[in-house]
Amino acid sequence: MNWQLVQLSEVLPHPWRNAAGVTRELVAWPDSANWLWRMSVAEVGHSGPFSSFEGVQRWFAVLDGAGLRLTVGQSTHQLTAASEPLCFDGAIPVVCNLLNGATQDFNLMVRSEQCTGWMQRVSGETCVTFDTPKILAIYANDTRATLQNDQKSLLVPARSLAWCVVPGGAAVQLNSAGALWMEIDV
Repeated sequence: MNWQLVQLSEVLPHPWRNAAGVTRELVAWPDSANWLWRMSVAEVGHSGPFSSFEGVQRWFAVLDGAGLRLTVGQSTHQLTAASEPLCFDGAIPVVCNLLNGATQDFNLMVRSEQCTGWMQRVSGETCVTFDTPKILAIYANDTRATLQNDQKSLLVPARSLAWCVVPGGAAVQLNSAGALWMEIDV
C-alpha cells in the first residue's frame, strides 16, 4: 500500500461556493474539477446556509469549537467535536447555526451514483481486515495517529490526512487517541 500524506497546514484556504466561509481541500480524486470523492476541512465563522451539492453524499464532523446545529431539510442535528459524524444528501437545503463561536469541520463528499462513503470517529486501537478493495483515509485531529499494515508503520501527524487504496485481504491497524476513519467504495 502506498499511503499519501497531506498536512492541513500545507493546504491553502479557498472560499466556499456560496462565499460564506473557507475550505482547505485535502484531496479530491481524480482531480479538483471532476472529483468522485473529496475530503476537506472547513472554517465556519458565521451561521448561515451551506452550499448545495446535487448527487453528492456528504459526511460532516466537527473537529474544533463549541459545535453547531445543522438543520437538514426538516431534521435538526446538534453536533460537537464528540458527536458521531452526520451523513446527509448534499442536495437537501442545510442551514448552520453556530452554538458559541467558530468551528472547524471535516467534510467527506462522494458522488452517490458512482461510489459510497462512510465515516466514523475512532479512539484507541482499531484493526480491520478488508474483504474488497477500498479507499481508506485517516484524519488525525488533535493528536498523531499510527497506522500499521504488512509490517510497515506510518506516523500521521496531528491535523493531517493519510489515505491509500487498500487491496482486498489487507489488514490495517490504527492507534490514535482520536481520529476520523473513512472508507470509500468505488
